[in-house]
Amino acid sequence: MSAILDLASLADVVLAVTALLLGLWVILTADALRAAIGFLVYGLLMAIVWIRLDAPDIALTEAAIGGGLIGLLVLGASTRVPPAPVARSARRWPLHLLAALLSAAVALGLATVVLSLPDPAPSLAATVAAELPATAVENPVTAVLMAFRAVDTLFETVVLVLALIAFWSLIPDASWRQPLAWLPLPHPSPPLVLLARLLLPLVILVALHLFWIGASLPGGKFQAGALLAGVWALAMVAGVMQPPAATQRLPRLLAVIGPLVFFAIGLAGIWLAGDFLAYPLGVEKPLILLIEAVLLVSVAVVLGLILAGLPDAREDRP
Repeated sequence: MSAILDLASLADVVLAVTALLLGLWVILTADALRAAIGFLVYGLLMAIVWIRLDAPDIALTEAAIGGGLIGLLVLGASTRVPPAPVARSARRWPLHLLAALLSAAVALGLATVVLSLPDPAPSLAATVAAELPATAVENPVTAVLMAFRAVDTLFETVVLVLALIAFWSLIPDASWRQPLAWLPLPHPSPPLVLLARLLLPLVILVALHLFWIGASLPGGKFQAGALLAGVWALAMVAGVMQPPAATQRLPRLLAVIGPLVFFAIGLAGIWLAGDFLAYPLGVEKPLILLIEAVLLVSVAVVLGLILAGLPDAREDRP
């Protein structure tokens, strides 16, 4: 038993050192594409770290959003940035060093705060567990997000829509009806097309499974929506699915339907349960599942539209 524990501790040390070295390499490397790939791998490593910390919900979110979607965004952005001359890249090492020092300072500050917490650390886990039956769901994370801190979750979904609006505001007026700059690829390789066709139905099933078990086990709308957005982006890159135009009404409606239904149910709670975002007795779980279902669609659509990227502004130049 002690040998197994020692082996697990050694694996944790290797994982921590690898994550730190990879993060340092991502900051210091001069090649944008390599940095983007390293950032994607770093997100996946952090998902493993959260698993080792017994936080599967955060691990799923990190793998889907931190390692997947944000990694794809950074990867797509790196392909649109022209490579810097070697001499210019060499002159930017002070900026890279400053970024590394600031990151180290933030990490040191966070470590100091965590290590200075009292033992045992203050926690509301017992309070949440005592009130969990009132929500009719078994997963405490879902109960916190959809009941105890439902207002925070509502505003988070609104922020997603605002992020999409801010993203669209960067598109020049003349570019709205232009085709996207990188979707689909001009000549996608057959293995990429095959991978997209095979993964599309499989990931849809996995996402629906994550959504359904979110009421009782780690999972939920955000993780499922991020998976759907990721496989949607892959299908658009491979040409299996055509990217929607930003001027179409259906994507806009699907992007806002989640927050709208969430807010409408919250308002109905004032009359039916005596408080905003309170659920009437006996229908708590169906209402939570309804909200999560529409939020799943909105999260997937918003993230997918952001991943689709901007039209190439150069096409508007005379």
